[in-house]
Amino acid sequence: MFKNLFLLLIILFGQNICAQTLRGNAGQFGNRSDQMKQKSVVDNREKPPITDYKIISHTQDTTFVDTTLSIAKFYKYNYLRKDNFDKRAYSNIGEGYTQLANKIKNNAISDIGMHAKQHPILGLEDVSYYHVPTPLTELYFKTTLEQGQSLDAFFTSNISNKLNFFIGYKGLRSLGRYKNNLTSQGSFRLGGSYTSDNKRYVLKTHFVSQDLSTQENGGLTSLAIEQYKSKSDEFDDRTLLAVNFQDAESKFYHKRFVLDQTYHLIATDKNAGAGALSLNHYFNFTDKEYNYFQQNAFDGFGASFTELKINNETEYQQLNNAFNLASNLKNIGYLKAGLEYSHLNYGYRRKVVLNAQTIPNNLKDDILQFKALYSNQFNQISLQANLVAKILGEYAGNILDAEAAYHFGKENKFGANLLIEKTSPDLQYHMFQSDYKAYNWRKDLDEVEQQKFTAFLQMPKWVNIEASFSRIKNLTYFEFSDSPQAISDSVVSVTQASSKTIYFDVKANKEIAMGSFKWDNTLLFQKVTQNNEGLNLPDYVFRSTLLFEDNWFKNALFLQTGLMLNYASQFYADAYNPIVGNYVVQNKWEIDVEPQVDFFFNAKIQQTRLFFQLENVLDAFTTNNAFVAPGLPSRDFSIRFGLVWNFFL
Repeated sequence: MFKNLFLLLIILFGQNICAQTLRGNAGQFGNRSDQMKQKSVVDNREKPPITDYKIISHTQDTTFVDTTLSIAKFYKYNYLRKDNFDKRAYSNIGEGYTQLANKIKNNAISDIGMHAKQHPILGLEDVSYYHVPTPLTELYFKTTLEQGQSLDAFFTSNISNKLNFFIGYKGLRSLGRYKNNLTSQGSFRLGGSYTSDNKRYVLKTHFVSQDLSTQENGGLTSLAIEQYKSKSDEFDDRTLLAVNFQDAESKFYHKRFVLDQTYHLIATDKNAGAGALSLNHYFNFTDKEYNYFQQNAFDGFGASFTELKINNETEYQQLNNAFNLASNLKNIGYLKAGLEYSHLNYGYRRKVVLNAQTIPNNLKDDILQFKALYSNQFNQISLQANLVAKILGEYAGNILDAEAAYHFGKENKFGANLLIEKTSPDLQYHMFQSDYKAYNWRKDLDEVEQQKFTAFLQMPKWVNIEASFSRIKNLTYFEFSDSPQAISDSVVSVTQASSKTIYFDVKANKEIAMGSFKWDNTLLFQKVTQNNEGLNLPDYVFRSTLLFEDNWFKNALFLQTGLMLNYASQFYADAYNPIVGNYVVQNKWEIDVEPQVDFFFNAKIQQTRLFFQLENVLDAFTTNNAFVAPGLPSRDFSIRFGLVWNFFL
């Protein structure tokens, strides 16, 4: 049946092309002599291999464009374009996520905070550089919920063998199914790279401008929660469920300019673009801003300075300027070390005097750090280490990240990683201002300390296993100031855990292939030992995908179809607070994360991957009444489709 359907689509598509060609030539039938004079142009140039389309990460790792369709590619076909195994999305696309696994990794310099708003922001690791023999374009499209779409368009080209540029735009608009739930995002990126004729000078630069706008409704009211749980057909129309407010909106802005230039003082012939001794200059200016607007003050957030037009604006700027010396020698390895000066500016446009305490309008800091990076490969053993040591500065820290691995076979390796951190909490925890009186504070916080040891075994044809043990001191987080009777009574405060948090996890992945059928399973077991402080996670997170893959029509079409199950055990999921744009640890409302089953039907035709997905299939038969966070319902059944298309000129 499916083969016949695809054959019909191909026939209709071919007829449409022929019809367009005939219509385009209809006016030429009266002048046959002109037609005879036309000469067909045949391009006999050999197409470059796909491996010539190189992608260089910000850490200098080089891969090439991959147009295949695999289950790993399907896992990344989402709004974030990353595998979201450890996340459960809120009801609308572009909102926050319930975190299902521990991802605590602190910054060498304190960030702004607002973690619920930074999921879609493109970080340094998300912007790559390119070297392509011909222009390359990638288009990503996927439908959203109700009105809107999600799009990511990208283009790169080499003007010459020395100079490359790229430009891209990522956009989102999704109305959602609840009141006051519209989300929209725009993300523009522009950059390029240049290498001199003698390959001694290398320049890489990029600029990104991003914004995320979200209508905030505070979640369902207490009555609406009961109506939602009832599974009544009347409330299948989610707009009938009351929300706490309909006059609030948050906006997160992010801009970044990066300039990374290297001059090889002593060049090597064997490794073009590298040097026996190199001088590197790195410049980064990042600007972030979080705004929360509300027309009328909401009683659940406590007393306010004004009853009308709540307007909170938090600004953050970070400037980094670094000079490094690097050496890349065969027997010694790659070593890069230098000093980095950073200036930090965080704050507001006013001072606040409240309860005999003066909250300043900004926090500033001048930071000096020593940084070193080392990597090498000794036969089958690889080593890499990253060191950040603070010399001056209050809102900076020390980080040691070291890894050793033994490689065997083409894709197999086992090894261990050690991470030691002692860093300052994000500046949002140190100081915050708002038109709501309870959301004003200035705190002196201790540094967060984490020691994490990870062991891993990667054998893709057999099994992938990773186990880690973490010990965290002074874990910093938001919690409710009292014991609220309803989630809408959400006055929050900053807390540091009074005891050490011990975290242990084991993650395993195994794919079983049986002819055209595959069964892919990922299981995460984790345990947190603490006195209910700061880190609440499910004991189990599980994903199981059963799929069928096959080539049809003489390998012209690759088909992929199956079912995907996502499950997490019951736990106290973090609440969401729009004023701080962050998550709040709570131990009152236990969330039973419902099993989510998706049916998918994907196909690949040349360089185009087509995706058709039925999300939350079970909800189509039994009305959804589950929650993804306190007061926030999980996503309903939806039909979504789209494509990822690479084309080469």
